[in-house]
Amino acid sequence: MDHTLSYFRESLSNYEDDDLCKQIYKKLEAKDYGTEGKFVLDLDEEETAYLNDILDKELNYAKQVQNDIRVKELNELYELLL
Repeated sequence: MDHTLSYFRESLSNYEDDDLCKQIYKKLEAKDYGTEGKFVLDLDEEETAYLNDILDKELNYAKQVQNDIRVKELNELYELLL
């Protein structure tokens, strides 16, 4: 799994009580996507919209705590979702 997906998986763990998040997390765990692009292509419309919201929150948090590496990695995935 690449670094971007690793950071993303960690971010998803903050929302593990949500059923859609669990579904996405299981998808991420079940398949070796290799790149974030392959992962994004495997998402349906509902999952994509949900992840846009999560990534927006996670990016804002990473910026607040000045975690530039996390911002860079999560932003790569966020841009692919748009």
